[in-house]
Amino acid sequence: MKHREFMALTAKQVITANLDKGELTAEASHCSKNPAVTAVPRNKNTAERVIIVSMICDFVVIAAAMAIGFWLRFHSFIREFGRASDVSFLDYAGYAEVGAISMSLILAYRQFYREAVVLRYRRVARQILEASALWVLGFLSISLILKFEPPLSRLYAVVCGATICSGLLISRWLFNLAVHRSSIVPSLRQRVLLVGWNEEAERLAAAFGTDKADAYELVGCVSPAGRDFAKPPPDSRLILGDQNRIEDIIERRRIDMVMLADMNSAQSEIVGLANLCEKMMVQFKVIPSYFHILVSGLHLDTVSGIPILGVSSLPLDQTVNIVLKRVVDIVGSIVGLLISIPLIAIFGAIVYAESPGPILYRQRRLGRNGREFFIYKIRSMKLNAEAPGKVGWTTKNDPRRLRIGGFMRKFNIDEVPQFWNVLRGEMSLVGPRPERPELIHGFKEEIPHYNARHNAKPGITGWAQVRGFRGDTDLGERIKCDLWYLENWSLLLDFHIMFLTFIKRDNAA
Repeated sequence: MKHREFMALTAKQVITANLDKGELTAEASHCSKNPAVTAVPRNKNTAERVIIVSMICDFVVIAAAMAIGFWLRFHSFIREFGRASDVSFLDYAGYAEVGAISMSLILAYRQFYREAVVLRYRRVARQILEASALWVLGFLSISLILKFEPPLSRLYAVVCGATICSGLLISRWLFNLAVHRSSIVPSLRQRVLLVGWNEEAERLAAAFGTDKADAYELVGCVSPAGRDFAKPPPDSRLILGDQNRIEDIIERRRIDMVMLADMNSAQSEIVGLANLCEKMMVQFKVIPSYFHILVSGLHLDTVSGIPILGVSSLPLDQTVNIVLKRVVDIVGSIVGLLISIPLIAIFGAIVYAESPGPILYRQRRLGRNGREFFIYKIRSMKLNAEAPGKVGWTTKNDPRRLRIGGFMRKFNIDEVPQFWNVLRGEMSLVGPRPERPELIHGFKEEIPHYNARHNAKPGITGWAQVRGFRGDTDLGERIKCDLWYLENWSLLLDFHIMFLTFIKRDNAA
């Protein structure tokens, strides 16, 4: 196999330590499963049967949801809304049939029916929500372009979208519950063998052990051919031998996936391993240890016929997503300003009564692409809280804080003037928190990937904040949260973070 072919093979199958972003965590120090215990051999036919059954069940649920949607639109209290004509279900049978088939095709097109998704309800639920919204838009668009007879009720399409979404979420939850409580789960797990061991492999092993979906099982690892491990595994029972015995180990241990963690092997050895996996019909993956950031943006591009692997784009690099996020920011900031005016007046008066002086204050912060701007807040500290030339983070129970300041910071009331920053385009409703230039000077040299957080506008709230990392907290963990947000951005995630901001109370200063 030529080098070009090898790169195409490995790059297309590249995975990373956060194999299932948002669902796998690397908080454990080692894998909780015991590789020394022989697991139930995985039956690939069982996985295929489960997927086929799920496809049939989904189609039945979608068809039933279309029928329920018809009843709700034309025979329930919803009938009073809009112009409901007297039609029978037979008149709408064609719509129901086309709707059920088109929704099933959308799910299939979005790779809904894959082994990697079967055991993951959170990913399933997200895809159901997105597919339902796409289906409603498509169904309504077709009805406007084509003149159906009888005319398609647009409210019927919306109601069906809701019933389909609800039906699939409930049925898939029950399906997932039944599968996890049955004896077929071991047959659905992907049995993984690692070649080599390093920090990325250790995090991956920990992620397997804490994965709630229980979709992967680490069988063990082998040392690279003719060399020792770069870092020995924490549990010696994980070691199954040398790479020279890998063919026997794959066959005897019923391995489904081989992951290469040690990239120091010779090219001929890596190509040989890829060829062996192809011959034995085993998936071959690479943990790209040379990429430590924004790994979900890895893509294979072609330049003059040569495959090039690299970080090419993130969700917020796409113009459509930037426009959508900006629209939400404008609407949200206008609503936020209207709501916050009374809050600013009330708490401003309390602040002035406790500490006469300016109610609002502004600070220099770094925004997108490192541009400086002034952020606005309701003052929660005493006047001249910072000594001239001495800048520092606030701390828990900070003595400089006003009595009302602690209350405002707990409920994020001091942040409400920042809706003005959002309206001006300097900030977003959701994003990495903006930092003071004086505090972060030199961080780009000391903390890996720190400046990557400036690829997006800073936010009033963010993933790091709702996870408890604010103020004088672990900066490394805050950066990880910011990078995770950039890799996984969606409008649904933004709304989710805004919701968590209201229900989670930040105890940090």
